[in-house]
Amino acid sequence: MFANKFTAIATALIAASAAVSAAPGIVFDPPITAPTAGQVWTIGSTQTVTWDTTNIPEGSLNQTGLILLGFIEDGSDNEHLDTQNPLAANFPIVAGSVSVEVPDVTPRDDYVVVLFGDSGNTSPKFTITN
Repeated sequence: MFANKFTAIATALIAASAAVSAAPGIVFDPPITAPTAGQVWTIGSTQTVTWDTTNIPEGSLNQTGLILLGFIEDGSDNEHLDTQNPLAANFPIVAGSVSVEVPDVTPRDDYVVVLFGDSGNTSPKFTITN
């Protein structure tokens, strides 16, 4: 009887250990600090996208990032991301900033940038003008 209880407890501990090791890791979701809400970018200019790097987990230190441009129309949660033309790619996430050239897009006041590392983080809405 003792052997059966021991086996049951050992099996439960092994299963619990496997579940913990299979759990997803910590996700780094750095807040974007620029562009800020209402900021205006001009087509063809060079702008700097920045994000907070103060809480980067150890597992994300060597990670590279991707920045996409999109827009969010009022009443929508669709970011309309331009996945074909990244603003920046393969930069070190620990850098905290990257310079981008503002593409020739339709002027509007509901653009956002999304920073991808472990996960995506969206900037506030800003404007792109001619």
